[in-house]
Amino acid sequence: MTRRPQDGPALGPVAGPAVGLVVAKAPVPGRVKTRLGASAGPEAAARLAAAALLDTLDACVSAFGAARCYLALDGDLADAADAEHLTAAMASWTVLPQRGDGFAARLTHAHRDVAAKAQAPVVQVGMDTPQATGEDLRRVADRLHDGADAVLGPAEDGGWWVLGLARPELAGVLAGVEMSTARTGAETRAALEAAGAVVVTGPSMRDVDDVDDAAHVAELAPDTRFAQCWALCSEQALAAGVRR
Repeated sequence: MTRRPQDGPALGPVAGPAVGLVVAKAPVPGRVKTRLGASAGPEAAARLAAAALLDTLDACVSAFGAARCYLALDGDLADAADAEHLTAAMASWTVLPQRGDGFAARLTHAHRDVAAKAQAPVVQVGMDTPQATGEDLRRVADRLHDGADAVLGPAEDGGWWVLGLARPELAGVLAGVEMSTARTGAETRAALEAAGAVVVTGPSMRDVDDVDDAAHVAELAPDTRFAQCWALCSEQALAAGVRR
């Protein structure tokens, strides 16, 4: 018997291989990574955000293939750091504008919009985990194909970094969850379970929010664009300090 979420009609799992969804902001200085920017500066924070996004795009292509990758974008790439490389990287992607008031609503709409287009399970990730690999995302997709309604990958700060949904109507529960708090992960899982979902725990990751996170993730994944950008930004900051 198909379960019925509290806020929507009963729908079964969608068929077909999973697709990837990245929900991201255009890495414009002053609009992204503001906590990181408070220490590193807004220009460096935007370059790091662009590098993290490029790493994430690569991981999604590795996991799903570019033709099965979707980007829900907030902002204009024309003003973004590394706009040329970002534009080239997503040339074969389906790019959708984010819509809705507040982050939770934008996540909900992004999941529903992509599920409606792809008619497939959706594995959604943000732009804060450049260490995530294609294999990490494939494992999430595999759990959906094995029968889970949802796969939730916890972040070390209490949030979550990846959400896989086999039933698109489950995205509606996100609208009732307060995002970007130490309780977001637990509350998202509780909301999914209250809607009748079978929820599986995915791999845990550390989000990049501040300089300590950036240094940790760069050391953890030294071959990423993010790590290379972090090394360059650190060298430039050191050189600037010496000049002063």
